Amino acid sequence: MDKEREQQFHVLFERYIEHMVRPDQFDRESFVAVLKELSEFFHLAKGTTEFYKNRMYEAAGEGEILSDYDNGNAGEIVFRKRLERPSGAVIIGTAWGEKDKPPLSEEEMKRLEMVEYSLLSFVSRNRLEKAIETLAFYDEYSYPNVRYFMRHLAMLQKTGKIRNKTAVALNLRHFSMINQQVGRELGDQVMRSYYEFLSMAVGEDGIVCRVGGDNFTMIFDKELTPQVEEILRGMPVVYDREKDRRIMVSASAGIFFVPDDPALQAPGEIMERIMVPMNFAKAGGEGAIVYFDAEMAAKKNKKNEIQTGFPEALKNREFHVYYQPKVDVRDGRIVGAEALCRWIRDGKVVSPADFIPALEEGGYICELDFYMLDSVCAMIAERIRQGKSVIRVSVNLSRKHLMDADLLGHLLKIIERYDIPRKYIEIELTETTTEVGFRGLKNVVAGLQEEGICTSVDDFGMGYSSLNLIREIPWDVLKVDRCFLPVDEFAEKSTTGLMYRHVVAMGRELGLECITEGVETRRQVELLRENECFIAQGYYFDKPLPFEEFEKKLDKGFYEI
Repeated sequence: MDKEREQQFHVLFERYIEHMVRPDQFDRESFVAVLKELSEFFHLAKGTTEFYKNRMYEAAGEGEILSDYDNGNAGEIVFRKRLERPSGAVIIGTAWGEKDKPPLSEEEMKRLEMVEYSLLSFVSRNRLEKAIETLAFYDEYSYPNVRYFMRHLAMLQKTGKIRNKTAVALNLRHFSMINQQVGRELGDQVMRSYYEFLSMAVGEDGIVCRVGGDNFTMIFDKELTPQVEEILRGMPVVYDREKDRRIMVSASAGIFFVPDDPALQAPGEIMERIMVPMNFAKAGGEGAIVYFDAEMAAKKNKKNEIQTGFPEALKNREFHVYYQPKVDVRDGRIVGAEALCRWIRDGKVVSPADFIPALEEGGYICELDFYMLDSVCAMIAERIRQGKSVIRVSVNLSRKHLMDADLLGHLLKIIERYDIPRKYIEIELTETTTEVGFRGLKNVVAGLQEEGICTSVDDFGMGYSSLNLIREIPWDVLKVDRCFLPVDEFAEKSTTGLMYRHVVAMGRELGLECITEGVETRRQVELLRENECFIAQGYYFDKPLPFEEFEKKLDKGFYEI
């Protein structure tokens, strides 16, 4: 290669490399132009670069084939190289010489190889960056994910464009039922269509991201809020165009208007301020939309204080067991009790309505339930040791326990630690609101029954498929919710009275021990007797009592009827 041609190559190669080392200023059109000049320099008619994610994709021919130069006069292949990266990606570069052109010299081939290797490295890096981008910021269904959302928030904050935006977290209402109705494949299409409606509503500057399952987040210009809300409240989505079949889709959503305050513009703060109201919305009605406000912020802070203070409070035994007696309405005998948790901190009682939901959400409730069972077992063991009368005590378990595959073992370990008869322990579970939870509940109750531990269903009639609940699950005790208990003087003629009578009769015929909760008046006690539900729990006899007071009642053994 003469000096003039050598100089020409170095000028072209320098321009070529400059495009590669400055990706932030990459100009594809200029790059293709210099690539064409290099191809002409080496008398190439065509060049291709192939990219495959791995060998399997290569074997299946599923990849990208790039060809930025082809003058239509290709002859024989003059260069072909296959590279396999440590990540498993495969890159193949191929170059064809022009017909009727002399072969390249050995020196020219070395220069061509240098150009081709540089190109393969450049393509490999770019394609891998795109693959990494896809893996990191998109889910398996190609929806932008939560990392995409948080990165976008950070970018808006950095550029000062986040003020006057509306941020939203949403959950598609009853989407599992939609999947059951139309099938999983069409359900995916319904979700995609709804996502596209939202994407169009937020405009070019807004984004919609899927953060898992049927949960999404959004951020967009504030003035677009009304049209987004309209979609959130519910709209028909076509799932079968041939038969023109549609299904209504709505969402529970939490909305936060991003203020000018920089302290409230951080991605984590925004995420918190949309998730909190979204959870409130999920507990509300159909298509509920909840806005973040100062009151909600106070509730959030209170919840955080409860969750943060729980470990120390448990260690310091600030949680106390209160006992509410269960009474036989025929003779007033105390035949059982329910253990209820009270948190006393610095001499003040923390309301269960505050700390129970907070501990449920924070995942601490299971630890508290085990603490309660341990305390009850210790009390029973001590009364047995003293030769005092002992009754069966029911301990509540949260639905959260249904996720614990070793729940039965954990319960037995606590009971066996105190070596007490299992007949004195009753595990009280509330109805579940989902089919999945129903199956878990069924397995737990069956396992407890096999071990000789009594089980009761609390709040019967308030959850998922109540009749299936007592038909398919081997309960020992049916606790009839107070909603069935009449409060008027003409109870026997009322709808509530009829329902109560039949619920109790059904429970008795199924061989279940029936207890009625929320008994507050003498007339209600009489109603229990009339319907042969002989065990009552409620303020008519006693409120939940601290152990010292309860023990005095238990030592006496009965209430005056």
